[in-house]
Amino acid sequence: MGSRIGHAMSTPSWWRLVADPVRIVLLGGLGEIGRNCMAIEQGSGASRSIVLIDCGIMFPSAELHGIDLVLPDFTYLRENAERIAGLVATHGHEDHVGGIQFLLRDETGIGDRRTGPLPVYGSALTLGLARNRVEEAGLLGRMTAMPVNDGDIVDIGPFSVEFVPVTHSVPHAHAIVVRTSQGVVLHSGDYKLDLTPVDSRRCDLARLGQIASAEGIRVLLADSTNAEEVGFAPSETSVGAVLTRLFAEHSDRRIITASFASHLHRIQQIIDAAVASGRKVATLGLSMRKNVRLGRDLGVLTVPDDALVDIEEVDRLLPGQVCVISTGSQGEPMSALSLLARGENRFIEVDEHDTVILSSHAIPGNENNVNRVIDGLLRRGARVVHSGVADVHATGHAQADDIKTYLSIVRPTWYVPIHGEYRHLIANAALGEVMGVPSERVIVCEDGDVLELDDEGLRTSDRVPAGYVYVDGIIGDVGHGVIRDRRVLAEEGVVVVVATVDVPSGTVITGPEIITRGWVYAPEAEDLLDEACDTVESALVTALSKGVRDVEALEREVRRAAGRFVNERTKRRPMIVPVVMET
Repeated sequence: MGSRIGHAMSTPSWWRLVADPVRIVLLGGLGEIGRNCMAIEQGSGASRSIVLIDCGIMFPSAELHGIDLVLPDFTYLRENAERIAGLVATHGHEDHVGGIQFLLRDETGIGDRRTGPLPVYGSALTLGLARNRVEEAGLLGRMTAMPVNDGDIVDIGPFSVEFVPVTHSVPHAHAIVVRTSQGVVLHSGDYKLDLTPVDSRRCDLARLGQIASAEGIRVLLADSTNAEEVGFAPSETSVGAVLTRLFAEHSDRRIITASFASHLHRIQQIIDAAVASGRKVATLGLSMRKNVRLGRDLGVLTVPDDALVDIEEVDRLLPGQVCVISTGSQGEPMSALSLLARGENRFIEVDEHDTVILSSHAIPGNENNVNRVIDGLLRRGARVVHSGVADVHATGHAQADDIKTYLSIVRPTWYVPIHGEYRHLIANAALGEVMGVPSERVIVCEDGDVLELDDEGLRTSDRVPAGYVYVDGIIGDVGHGVIRDRRVLAEEGVVVVVATVDVPSGTVITGPEIITRGWVYAPEAEDLLDEACDTVESALVTALSKGVRDVEALEREVRRAAGRFVNERTKRRPMIVPVVMET
């Protein structure tokens, strides 16, 4: 079962001997794909202690103009920074560990001199993937990496935490068993029941069943992403056979593949297919290069030394001798694949001799970006293979029959679906009831809900802040007002009205002049703009004649007059920016 760090209790129903309730604070991942983060806490007063499970990001949807990523709201964690005993990372995907660097920023007080470096627990690969982002942010001094092996049991504050191996699309993922004063709380992590995984490391259902029989699972928090999909999730190895066939069918063409840089099982199968067909392999994109190096260092990836070449060398080889593994499977605007689609990549130029294989599936919200990349590649003459035309992707998440099998083994007293959009949570809740969990013991929650577990059972007891925190470049917490303004600018445009007034005499000296972007095209709408200027001038003159001299009050009159005119004449509501200058 692996090494034992600390001690696990095994007396059935032992929680009834202890009075302390346990709180489960849900900070993200319920109602969306991403931002996965929760806190489990027990004790009271100065003895209250918190262990975090995951801290991820969410990719922005198309209407979040200019936003790079979305974070959980750290308000609750900031207010309780000194009580956080550690963070447990289930696996290395960005939606689970990509937010750690932001959690460690100065303003949170977590990992600083007062609280000390934050212990982060996870497999060596998980910590390596998380470390890359933290290092880029210059915050390594604020965390302590605590690597664990399969089966390890670690004491984190008052909690005993066990790491049970599960199969997912990133290697070395774990389910998290948290032994609390109120019994066992099981976090499934992201998982699927793959009987033939690439690395032969299966979900340890035997250990989960043993814990369920010996101790009982008081609460199960379980992945809901594919709860609506019938059947069992296909094995990752099924993709390998498809890749091998595609490499044979395109033997005389250069092959460029794209997948998540963290999906090392997929990368291994791409490498295997490339080597088997006599190709050299080159990586494209910084994160791909880093993760391949990390995977080789940890023994997760097996690549013959003579099979790897630098990306700058591929032009010296014949097309049929090359396989490029690239980042950008989600169509991120500045990713390597997007640059290829726009003809802006400095290493490779895509043409009619290329076949591009998108070995992934678009995350909700990224569909337009992915489609744009596919169109760009096709315009450059490449052939594009994606999951819509070939089985080049297999999900890493449990489908309905996987979930039912899992429930039949774990047999939880209380069931809480997590990780998914609201419809996924509802579908997962229904599966819990099908598998015998009483409906009153299946709780569908939302971000911000606080569950309290005591001798009487589990119930929703409170709410904490859990809104979206938007990140734009290096600026965190871009406000909802900014997002709203950007949406108006994108959808309706802007009208700037500039006028100069002589305050003492109450006369308009120059203007009004109207400058517009996105409302009407000025060279083609001169009559409309002249009429708008006349309307605004009339409103200014009227206000000045009534003795209005305050600039802000005059700007309100300008905004009101311009807005009314624009709405009446064009039935649109652009942003109106009045600028009144005084002499």
